Amino acid sequence: MKSLLVYLKNYKAESVLAPLFKMLEAVFELIVPLVVASIIDNGILKNNNSLIYSRAGILVLIAVIGISVSTVAQYFAAKAATGFGREVRGDLFRKIQSLSFSELDKKGTSTLITIMTNDTTQVQNGVNMVLRLFLRSPFIVFGAMIMAFTIDVKCALIFVITIPVLSAVVFGIMKYTIPRYKSIQNELDGITLKTKENLSGARVIRAFTQEENEIESFEKKNNSLSAFQKAVGKISALMNPLTFLIINAATVILIYCGAIRVNIGDLSQGQVVALYNYMSQILIELIKLANFIVTITKALACAGRIESVFKLENTLQHNQNDTVNGNYAVKFDDVSLKYNGDSEVSLSNISFCANKGDIIGIIGGTGSGKTSLVSLIPHFYDAYKGVVYVNGMDVKSYSDDELRNKIGFVLQKAVLFKGTVRENLKWGNKNASDDEMNAALKKAQVFDTIAEKGGLDAEIEQGGVNLSGGQKQRLSVARALVRNPEILVFDDSSSALDFATESEMRKEILNLDYNPTVFIVSQRASSVMFADKIIVLDDGCAVGIGTHKELIETCGVYSEIYESQFGKGEAADD
Repeated sequence: MKSLLVYLKNYKAESVLAPLFKMLEAVFELIVPLVVASIIDNGILKNNNSLIYSRAGILVLIAVIGISVSTVAQYFAAKAATGFGREVRGDLFRKIQSLSFSELDKKGTSTLITIMTNDTTQVQNGVNMVLRLFLRSPFIVFGAMIMAFTIDVKCALIFVITIPVLSAVVFGIMKYTIPRYKSIQNELDGITLKTKENLSGARVIRAFTQEENEIESFEKKNNSLSAFQKAVGKISALMNPLTFLIINAATVILIYCGAIRVNIGDLSQGQVVALYNYMSQILIELIKLANFIVTITKALACAGRIESVFKLENTLQHNQNDTVNGNYAVKFDDVSLKYNGDSEVSLSNISFCANKGDIIGIIGGTGSGKTSLVSLIPHFYDAYKGVVYVNGMDVKSYSDDELRNKIGFVLQKAVLFKGTVRENLKWGNKNASDDEMNAALKKAQVFDTIAEKGGLDAEIEQGGVNLSGGQKQRLSVARALVRNPEILVFDDSSSALDFATESEMRKEILNLDYNPTVFIVSQRASSVMFADKIIVLDDGCAVGIGTHKELIETCGVYSEIYESQFGKGEAADD
């Protein structure tokens, strides 16, 4: 939590004034019992109406001042807490954006969503409560005890015994609940993940009639979360009854001792009432403190999770290696890849060169490492071994922005964002003109479809749900083309297209006037057979590199893929 306090630096005045005004309110509250005692002893018992009215006026004045300072304190606390929450969310979002894929994979999407939303809100509420009650409640508790000493030392000893007992109860419960609230937040991550998977995969779930199984799975996670909450809740629930029991027992003892001392003339009735009021004030503040402790324990647990994200460092390696290794557009030099946490390598000893303007096909079965290979070109991951070069330079020697601005990447899963077609295309080139964007749409064979929907101003729903799979893929291709990158990477980006549409789009890409280097990842032999060089992957290894004709004769894996799609006779004739 300490590292997050820096986010209150812009609210120093509010963070100081809020508790100070709360303490000022507490001072007026501590004066009230003395005024009441004066009314009883000097007004009611002596039948002095003028004193009663004057003291009553003082009580009204104290109430008005108390409400005023309390309102000001609440305003300052709310302003500081909401500002704190806004800045934490902003920096947290920027931090997440700065992390490499390895850290995102390790932390998990559901955890990060929960931290960004629920955890940040819990910490914001905790800050608000601290500014309002952290000084006020202890001040009233100990202030009431001190005021009791000014009235009667012997009766005040009851306060001296009561307050440590109450403190032991409160902090004992706090010590038990804080680590368990962390477990609750972890269980909440599981609920978030399950919900996210069900919403994004609703069509798949219904297609396979798995609704009941998913409901059952969700109920298990929900019940597990509920069990944790009940376990912690049972302990937290002891806070109020235990504090009530201790305070009420102390009150009974106080009244009993006070009555005896009144009988012997050591105390007046008004002083006993004042002592009772001070004990009541302690009870009220401890009820507030109990709720405060629950909120703070949650906030501390959530703050730890937020800090864990801020402590994550982008593990992508960067160096100042300016050595030029050839004039190739892309070169892999004995490259291996191992994902974070995996014991086995995903790619093993990959070496090849791509000249500028070359068409490189990458083919292989599911899980052979095709996406892993092209993910190394924009430096999404660090190579476990070997070096990846772009334009003769180690990718680690580029800044991420400089490198990725050279590359147009079309992901295997088309990702579009809510907004207009124009806004989505400008992700590729924020300065692109309408003519450039329309040209990219035509090359991607999606211009007519978009024109029917309203052209560049057509709205795209979240995730592109109002578009078909093929339309989303073609729009993703257009987004990459509008950038005019030096290197184009198509990661199985035509899997939802028919052969005719794919063929037309491929012709447009191959005839681009600025002659980019193109990587085409596919499981279709027809998509890569025209390439200048085809890389055949099998279980993370390059089992063949060459042209279509060469691989048909020398690479059994490629021959098998080709024959499965075109037939053995056609393969033999080729």
